[in-house]
Amino acid sequence: MKAPRSMPPEAAEELAIQALGFIAGDSERLTRFFGVTGLDPSGIRDQVGEPGFLAGVLAYLASDEQLASEFTAHAACRPEDIFRAHIALGGQPWEREIP
Repeated sequence: MKAPRSMPPEAAEELAIQALGFIAGDSERLTRFFGVTGLDPSGIRDQVGEPGFLAGVLAYLASDEQLASEFTAHAACRPEDIFRAHIALGGQPWEREIP
């Protein structure tokens, strides 16, 4: 995979917040997110300002091909935008390509 173009941190943060809202907007998606991450509603409030949290939201999103596909359709963005935002927020590059 060739190196992605960089994404401004502000745009990356906006995409990650949009992803979190997308996950929270559906009770089934949110329940699964809580189950996988071990967070709860108060945990999200505590973590949202922490470095790496939003990058983690994007990593979670990208870990599920169907969820990532649904989000990119919802957000009218490209799958590689998830990766670019993740890197811009300080996340480590993934070994596999995203959907």
